[in-house]
Order: sequence, then C-alpha cells, then structure tokens
Amino acid sequence: MFFEWNASVVTPEAASILDNAITSYRDCGNAQVMLAGYTDTSGTPKYNLGLSQRRADAVKAYMAGRGIPEGVVTTQAFGETNLRVQTADGVRELQNRRVEITYGPGSGM
Repeated sequence: MFFEWNASVVTPEAASILDNAITSYRDCGNAQVMLAGYTDTSGTPKYNLGLSQRRADAVKAYMAGRGIPEGVVTTQAFGETNLRVQTADGVRELQNRRVEITYGPGSGM
C-alpha cells in the first residue's frame, strides 16, 4: 500500500487494500505479520527512517483496530533503502512511499 508525500495517514485507497490483507490474514489463522515501512528519496535519510516507522505503525494501528492482535504484528523501518523504483536523491516517487505486508512462518523475525 502507498502513502501520500510526507504523510503516514492511511488513505481510503490504502484502507481498501488493508481490508483485503486483513481478510487474508484471518484465512491463514494466527500467522505472524511483518510490516516493512519505506519512503522515497525526498528528505534526509534520518527523517525518512522515522517517517517509514510512522507509516508501519499507522498500518499496525489500522490492523489492530480491525481485530488483528498487536502481538502477532512486528514493524521495521527501512527509510529510503530498498527502493521499488530507482530514483536519484531528492525525488518524490509514490511507489517508494509504501508499507509491505508479509504473513506466515518467519515473518516478523
């Protein structure tokens, strides 16, 4: 799911994706969930690391509010590393402003 520039608010479009992810989670039982937060390259690396954590935390809070136990969800902030779309420094790129969700054995480790 993607985020607006310099934001960690779950948009209606992202909420729809998350609702599908929550349904998938319920279908696979009590699996561990890993939320990996990322940013684009605009902003400083230090700021982006914090922003990517806020994004992962926002997704965790959304999921917890819909019945996913917080104890099965872990978060990790990656900032502007692992770009989905390679860009130069300082470039705003929607696909890099994201939280990736993984489930199952080994997730959240």
